[in-house]
Amino acid sequence: MGGHHHHDHHQHDSQKNFKIAFFLNLGFTIFEIIGGLYVNSVAILSDAVHDLGDSLSIGTAWYLDKKSKKGANEKYSYGYARFSLLGALINCVVLLIGSLYIGREALERILHPEATNAEGMFYFALVGLVVNGYAAWKMSRGNSLNEKVISWHLIEDVLGWGAILIGSIILFFYDSPYIDPILSLLIMLYILYHVVHKLRQTLFLFLQGTPSKAHVESIKNKLLKIEHVQSLHAVHIWSLDGHNHVFTAHIVLEHISTFDRLKEVRQQIKNVLAPNQFQHLTIETELDPSSCSLNKNQ
Repeated sequence: MGGHHHHDHHQHDSQKNFKIAFFLNLGFTIFEIIGGLYVNSVAILSDAVHDLGDSLSIGTAWYLDKKSKKGANEKYSYGYARFSLLGALINCVVLLIGSLYIGREALERILHPEATNAEGMFYFALVGLVVNGYAAWKMSRGNSLNEKVISWHLIEDVLGWGAILIGSIILFFYDSPYIDPILSLLIMLYILYHVVHKLRQTLFLFLQGTPSKAHVESIKNKLLKIEHVQSLHAVHIWSLDGHNHVFTAHIVLEHISTFDRLKEVRQQIKNVLAPNQFQHLTIETELDPSSCSLNKNQ
């Protein structure tokens, strides 16, 4: 299909992005646990627990992303690309549980207010914004659904630290124990909205739904306009990982008397499909429609 060099470049990039995000996150989690104990801040410690979950998710995603780059073999004839979807699915679930945990912590804080160290929060938030902001920026440039889900993990952390920063500044002027948990709840609701959307998208692709960018009817109409194409059936488009798509179809041809003419029509079919950049194409051309068992009431 062409564009293979770009694909290899993307493979290298995604691995590099995962590596940076993983080590930044893990290092920062350790820093957070020490700092949270030092400034006696439950908010920072609960964020450390959340970040530890993130580190595990990024590690899982990194492993599955690496696995997804393996080529086809006897065990997985389409290769391992769908492992990256599995990574996205696991991370959606972790993010969902993490958000609900943070929400519960925030509600607990509203019911039982506690004083927080505003100065400690302020400096931690600055470091948190820089570290997570950089990792989120690296990840958001990725193509796979797995990378996009991880970038949401990191954006969640950036927003969390933004909230802690704003909260700490407000605390300098107005000492209220409710500011921090209310900000946490707002962020949790924002993240939940996106996670639910991403979870639905991942499950849809997992269940081999037609990718949103693949316009089946438009492709069918273009193929039917080709001379000698009588009809189509068993047309299927699905996605390996949200980025690489698969196209299969049975195309019934008519009024073809030479092999050269058949070759010309097949080439025209490939030309029509080329702009869609399908990773895998399987096209069966039939000269006698009655011979195909899949051509019943389609």
